[in-house]
Amino acid sequence: MFSQQTHFRIKPLEFDLFCGMDVDKKSISVTFVSHDGFVKSFRIPYDSSNLIAYVRRRYPDKRIAFVYEAGPTGFGLYDDLVAAGYVCLVIAPTQLSRSAADRVKTNRLDSRKLAEDLRGGRFKGIHVPNRHYRDLRHLVHLREIVVRNQAATKVRIKLLLLLEGIRFPAMTAKERWSPAAFSSLYSLQTGSEIRFKLDQYLATLQFSKEQLQIINKELLRFCKEDPDLWHCLDLLCSIPGIGKVVSLYLLARIGDWRYLTSCRQIAHLLGLVPVEHSTGDRIRKGAISRMGDATTRSKLVESSWMAIRKDPELTDFYQRIKARNPDQFGGRKAIVAVARKLVLLKTV
Repeated sequence: MFSQQTHFRIKPLEFDLFCGMDVDKKSISVTFVSHDGFVKSFRIPYDSSNLIAYVRRRYPDKRIAFVYEAGPTGFGLYDDLVAAGYVCLVIAPTQLSRSAADRVKTNRLDSRKLAEDLRGGRFKGIHVPNRHYRDLRHLVHLREIVVRNQAATKVRIKLLLLLEGIRFPAMTAKERWSPAAFSSLYSLQTGSEIRFKLDQYLATLQFSKEQLQIINKELLRFCKEDPDLWHCLDLLCSIPGIGKVVSLYLLARIGDWRYLTSCRQIAHLLGLVPVEHSTGDRIRKGAISRMGDATTRSKLVESSWMAIRKDPELTDFYQRIKARNPDQFGGRKAIVAVARKLVLLKTV
């Protein structure tokens, strides 16, 4: 098992060659540059073993740093390069600057730009989660897909009834999708084709519910197998308003907390910090940045509504922020502020 890198920047003078890689699903465009300038550019099939073999054969005594943009190909290339003993940075696509006058974009040019910017020391690599946290992300992502499919199916059922002029079974908001509501939906008197379509929707919804139960059990089993992960889950659940589901989403998105240097990093990661355009003595702060994972941010805001019901201090904090913003968005601004405060509580 390779040891994960803990640094996110490089010191260019410590390396002889800088390799920029533009990766797609079939190939890697590779460019090597040195402190003296351009060295070589070529394209190889997407197989890290070919790249590693080439580097070891052509540059056995050179200190080489690699870089590529995070994307759909994941972190397999990073894993292999680090396991082979090389330094590799994975950067956010937003870090690669392009001139407005630059109208030509190719994989080869992008790889050269990556290599040159790496040589200039301007890149800050993202934190690459270890295999365990990546597996947790897969499970959490699968859960979210099932939850969204379930919600979409419920909407389709209501739209079908609305289209046919059939009133949805009279229930309270909490009972709308209860067993009694399902029983009423199964017994509705409609035309044969409408009945068939409704039955298929109900079967899909029932299947999604069973899937969700299986995935939830697998998530808990996965976390219990790792004592450190299970301990982190317990700590997060001790915070007012935070339950197991939100804790799992946070752990999957944040990863290993030991790589954090400041509690404010989580707020930045979840896009809960305000954007700012200040100059001179004038300070202008706007809405939250909304960077990072929108699903995790949304679930954290939902938890904040529960938190202000349970914790008097958070309730007072919510009321103060809301009173400070008397417009129609005051409550929304206040609950986002509570969510940011919960994030800071997690690492205090």
